[in-house]
Amino acid sequence: MLFSEPVFVFLFLPLLLLGYALTPRAAQNTLLLLASLLFYAWGEGFFVLVMLGSIAFNYLVGLLLEAGRGRRRLRPLALLLGVAGNLALLIVFKYAGFLVTNLNLLLAGLKLPALPVPALHLPIGISFFTFQAMSYVIDVYRDRIPVQKHPLRIALYIALFPQLIAGPIVRYQHIARQLTRRVVTRPGLAEGIRRFILGLGKKMLLANVLAVPVDKIFAIPAHQLTTSVAWLGVVCYALQIYFDFSGYSDMAIGLGRMFGFRFLENFRYPYLARTITDFWRRWHISLSSWFRDYVYIPLGGNRRGPLRTYRNLVIVFLLCGLWHGASWTFVAWGLFHGLFLAIERLGGWAWPDSWRRVAP
Repeated sequence: MLFSEPVFVFLFLPLLLLGYALTPRAAQNTLLLLASLLFYAWGEGFFVLVMLGSIAFNYLVGLLLEAGRGRRRLRPLALLLGVAGNLALLIVFKYAGFLVTNLNLLLAGLKLPALPVPALHLPIGISFFTFQAMSYVIDVYRDRIPVQKHPLRIALYIALFPQLIAGPIVRYQHIARQLTRRVVTRPGLAEGIRRFILGLGKKMLLANVLAVPVDKIFAIPAHQLTTSVAWLGVVCYALQIYFDFSGYSDMAIGLGRMFGFRFLENFRYPYLARTITDFWRRWHISLSSWFRDYVYIPLGGNRRGPLRTYRNLVIVFLLCGLWHGASWTFVAWGLFHGLFLAIERLGGWAWPDSWRRVAP
């Protein structure tokens, strides 16, 4: 079920808003969790069990981290288990086919028999809810947040439907209080509805309309493309993906506001950026800040000299490219951005405040 589908706009959302308003406050989280699971199962069916498994696993890892306080070996092992388990989930469902396909190329060169390529369904939103779960585990280990001992609350954090399928990636620390204490006011509800309509307009009236010329231009054989038509396709595609991604973020932020949640902004006019670095301050902020806090800074950030900084940037955006999709195209995309960020750093361009943090 997508936010732009009639069944969501005219059936699911109105009924949920009505039910939420009539439900006692003590039971509202339960209602939202059940609605979120129904929302996910509507399109994914059996694969809702994958998300439930992720919820149970990360809840137990959090308890294990809490039980390991004062025991030096247990907490690092629990963290390793949590990170490895979440990454394994992504690798199995998102990257297994890509890895086996490329391994078969190597085996063919060695004249060895090929392995069967797994054809696994990719559960929608798995990258988003896995990164949210992983950030929870890491932040509990770092003592930035207390462990959540109430299973329903950690389940709602991971499964909450507004940000489940297309982000933004929500950190537990940003909504921890809202999971237990939040109030829906008339101004807040009106603000959420306006934001949702804005995002829906971006998606339906702009992104979907721009997709028409994009699909037609991209279907033209390369040898038949003129320079002007190629540039038209590039510009239309750039606008299409912006209005699509930011539209879904607007809808998610608006939906969250309708139920009393305040999510952080995810896009801030990225095409007004003056540099690639500035662009990543504005584009998919929740993703770039996630990689900053959980990959770039642990690698050393910019503390260990320029060569290490350039290496860290390339690694971060290589992983960022792979996060977007399991193909060499996304690997090249990530390397492109990582190299240009390194070149900007080397050339002395201004470094954004949000990336000036260094490793502890």
